[in-house]
Amino acid sequence: MSETRSAPVPETGPTATEDDLGHPRRWAILSVLVVSLIVVVLDNTVLNVAMKTLADPTEGVGAAQSDLAWMINSYTLVFAGLLFASGVIGDRIGRKRMLLAGLVVFGVASLLSAYSTTPDQLIWYRALMGAGAAIMMPSTLSLLRNVFSSKEFPKALGIWTGAVGIGGAIGPIVGGVLLDHFWWGSVFLINVPIVVFGIIAVAVLAPESKGGKTRADFLGMALSMIGLVSLTYGIIEAGDAGSWAGVEVWGTIALGVIVLVGFVLWERRIPHASLDMKLFKSTRFSASSAIITLTFFGMMGLMFFMTFYLQLLKGYSPLETGLLFLPFGASMLVFAPMSNTLVQRFGAKAVGIVAMLLVITNFAVTAFVFEADTPVWVVIVLFAITGAGMANLMPPAMNTLMSSVPKEKAGVGSALANTLRQVGGALGVAVLGTIMAQSYQGEIADTAPGLPDAARESYASTYGALESGLVPTEAAGQVVQAADAAFISALHTTALAAVAVGVVGLVVIAGFFPGKRRREDGGERAEPASEPEYVEV
Repeated sequence: MSETRSAPVPETGPTATEDDLGHPRRWAILSVLVVSLIVVVLDNTVLNVAMKTLADPTEGVGAAQSDLAWMINSYTLVFAGLLFASGVIGDRIGRKRMLLAGLVVFGVASLLSAYSTTPDQLIWYRALMGAGAAIMMPSTLSLLRNVFSSKEFPKALGIWTGAVGIGGAIGPIVGGVLLDHFWWGSVFLINVPIVVFGIIAVAVLAPESKGGKTRADFLGMALSMIGLVSLTYGIIEAGDAGSWAGVEVWGTIALGVIVLVGFVLWERRIPHASLDMKLFKSTRFSASSAIITLTFFGMMGLMFFMTFYLQLLKGYSPLETGLLFLPFGASMLVFAPMSNTLVQRFGAKAVGIVAMLLVITNFAVTAFVFEADTPVWVVIVLFAITGAGMANLMPPAMNTLMSSVPKEKAGVGSALANTLRQVGGALGVAVLGTIMAQSYQGEIADTAPGLPDAARESYASTYGALESGLVPTEAAGQVVQAADAAFISALHTTALAAVAVGVVGLVVIAGFFPGKRRREDGGERAEPASEPEYVEV
């Protein structure tokens, strides 16, 4: 066998020239896809500020604490479970078709959610919204992969990543403004005109694209859905309970792991696998997958608890809290499109290390500096720094993962990347939530031993007990002081755990991300983020 290598195999498409140029309407298509993406990401966070209103029996639907938890969890559970299968199906029947179907389902579910009259109705309609989001989300990224040339795709991916950040940041702001002026259903009804615009624009602008014709892997898709739903359910339950004990937690997690192991074994066995397991033999592909998971593990966990810090301890309103998160999203939006330029100049390894250090800075400052009287400008600066770190960390990792997958499997790559983000974030909230809860419970038990057991479960439950009158008025001041001190101590402990996760990510980047290699003329250039495929001659 000759060792001579030819030029890289051109990506699938009509001609190499078209691939070099990309689709003529690619930037307009990107704008539409970003709008579609923002409405999905925004809806993940907009509900957080409406919880108090939804619990009110006169202004909301009279939701109990468990109902409120499942209004968020039902969306997350269905979204995570269907993501991978939706990407596979989109590659087969058409990404544009899947995006339009997802928008329709999401829009109808939003309309139904806005006019829900009971907590159960809202929980089920939120699950339907999760299904719509899962159907459409992989298609946004896989369509980008097909309308942009290989040269321009990293820049487009940076803008796509920035949209994720800004969507999450403006969610609480939009929710706060709507709740100040309208009824709670408006936080869902706002989606409908955006979805209608998205459907029309996608139908007019976006081209249809499909993967190669292969046999459908129905068993693989079924195993992925069952495994991911079971795993995500167990993780969510652990986060809600603040404990990993109990059959409902361990049993569902164990079932999910077993089914996913079965999925891997099945995919390795069949020639028409939904997910080619050989991809994981590439250290860059595996490292990128690990970084996406680890980063969202740390960030989603810690950012979730910063909401409690700002609203309960600092006393900011939901709208003010949303505005304080805005520097994070704005920073991502500004820096993400620039990440590819930095990678080309300095290499993915150097950029990734600096970016991860910026993210770790947030964790470290939270662990060692944050106190009850920390000035708010420190929070704002930290959020901006963290956004810059995420903006230069996610695009190279996502580009490496997407570039490792052939264009005809772009939906699979997109679905895998989004599944890793979703599961990593849920796992971060659950694991760090357990650390937070156990640390808080230990502290509050020592400083306020007279509190009822239900009031010692979490910082929020202690404040709930204060507001409901379960704590005597003469003891309220002492309990507030004890609760604030216990929360700060627990936040420090939780942030230290996030630092440890960030350090693991730093080791992965230093060990496996591509750096710069020397050219024959004596200069240097960045190694490509992904290894090109070659044919033997």
